[in-house]
Amino acid sequence: MKSTINKYVPADGLAGLKENFKTDAISGFIVFLLALPLSLGIAKASDFPPIMGLITAIIGGIIVSFFMGSRLTIKGPAAGLIVIVAGAVAEFGQGDNQLGWKLALGAMVVAGIIQILFGILKLGKLADFFPLSAIHGMLATIGIIIIAKQIPVLLNDNPALAKGLGPIELLMNIPKFILNLDAKASIIGVVSLAIMMGWPYLKNKTIKMIPAPLVVLLFAIPCELFMDFAHTEPPYALVKIGSLVDSLNINASFDGISQTGLFVKYVIMFALVGTLESLLTVKAIDLLDPFKRKSNMNKDLIAVGIGNTIAAFLGGLPMISEVARSSSNVNNGAKTRWANFFMVFLFYFLCC
Repeated sequence: MKSTINKYVPADGLAGLKENFKTDAISGFIVFLLALPLSLGIAKASDFPPIMGLITAIIGGIIVSFFMGSRLTIKGPAAGLIVIVAGAVAEFGQGDNQLGWKLALGAMVVAGIIQILFGILKLGKLADFFPLSAIHGMLATIGIIIIAKQIPVLLNDNPALAKGLGPIELLMNIPKFILNLDAKASIIGVVSLAIMMGWPYLKNKTIKMIPAPLVVLLFAIPCELFMDFAHTEPPYALVKIGSLVDSLNINASFDGISQTGLFVKYVIMFALVGTLESLLTVKAIDLLDPFKRKSNMNKDLIAVGIGNTIAAFLGGLPMISEVARSSSNVNNGAKTRWANFFMVFLFYFLCC
């Protein structure tokens, strides 16, 4: 059976769309349910306008998915870059987040161009220098950071309680977060988490066909409407998405070049950290690919660089091959790059 699977390789391009439409569309829908709140949350945590997380995801699917070198990775904003992005906004803006956002975008544009050059110079082979232990360590570390940062969010604590705390400090402050939790939001959050974690253990195959994220939405949205969260919760707990069309503009500013040291610092950080994290994710997803296809790292790096350059000009977050959404894409049966494209159609229709 294994040898049969390995001999068959799904078609790419338009032939792949026709051949794998059903599986890619289903996976794209499931990943959309995961990617939507993540993209909004990552943007908000990075001190970017929330809609900008969706803009990055849309660019990753509509533009980058067509010429990326990997078939199963999902391109979009990443939790692993929150610290760098938020740091750039804070240092460039000096208390003015709007100014810091625009100046950080200028550094991101330059970093995206550098990523394109990395791909042209065939530096994608850097991924081969890292052993599997480094990949596993990276994925585990990102997971711990995400868990630590999401604990106060799960309990709907005031962000001021967690501001400036690193992952270890966040974990050590769990008792304080529990003491200051919002009971209504925490109940919904904990039940939603239990659904996500317990769903794979259900015995009924028919029920398991329903995506766990969809079940969470069917539970959480009515609960929040019933409890009137829009009027009873504090402003920090609400995310105002805004309009995609109204937000489209050239938002990047290169005035930050006058702060030469700071500008160069963040160009390097965006380019190197984003590149390495993206390459390692592609390598990790290649290992999960049931068809054992090997991605073209240099082509993928060029695609990500182009996506980052466009996203930064428009005000979006930095883009990488995101590990959580990519692994979910594989686990839900995606076979080609069209799964990423289908996911983005849902983003587009939601925002417009």
